[in-house]
Amino acid sequence: MEVRVQRGLAAVFFGWHDVEEFDALIATAHAVQSSESGRLSVGFCTSLSAGNLQTSLLEFKQQYPQIELATIERSRTRLAAELRNGVIDMLIAPGRPPLLDASALPLWSERVLVALPQDHTLSSRETVNWIDLHEQTVSLSHYDPGKEFEYLLVSKLVSPEDRPKIERHDVRRGIIMSLISMRAGISLVLESDMGPNFAGLTYREVRDGTGPSRFDFSVIGKAKNENPALAVFLQLVSERYPSPPPGR
Repeated sequence: MEVRVQRGLAAVFFGWHDVEEFDALIATAHAVQSSESGRLSVGFCTSLSAGNLQTSLLEFKQQYPQIELATIERSRTRLAAELRNGVIDMLIAPGRPPLLDASALPLWSERVLVALPQDHTLSSRETVNWIDLHEQTVSLSHYDPGKEFEYLLVSKLVSPEDRPKIERHDVRRGIIMSLISMRAGISLVLESDMGPNFAGLTYREVRDGTGPSRFDFSVIGKAKNENPALAVFLQLVSERYPSPPPGR
């Protein structure tokens, strides 16, 4: 019964009017899988090196090996344009849908961490408070989710006097991590960014009186996409990451 409920939630989020319509697309995808390859294109703008995004795509590929899975890494803005134009079937990203006519199915959340050189003074602590960053240099990427990290930092440290120095680099996250290992400041990352083994780095949860900060992830797509492979993927993630019933 629980699986049926989650299918219904996915159907509602993405514009299918009833569970039977959603199940029909799933049945079509199973038929496609048994005879010829289907295709699902997924856009993302966060790390694929570890975490729930990697696990979900691996599970989908293992269960449906004949469905071609195309992954595309771009900025949220460009992914939104490609979703609107039908270049990709969906995107998985933190935050709100980048399109007004898009639907979003909530998935998981990830904690925000601070990446530090192993010999940094803050590395001796089990957790780091936001206010502890005020005398630090925080290196952030112009690429996603760099802006989201900056907005979060400003919201946590409202007074400019409490904020750290922010250095923005036109490089991807991997280069930022290399800069941190060279002791060029510290940075903010998500749990899934811990996958690559960057020598000399350590990670600490950053929090305040309300607890750890988290980014919520969603799968975002245009309503009533008729690709049956999308329906199958939505079934998989809605069962793996069940949403709470309405009103809770």
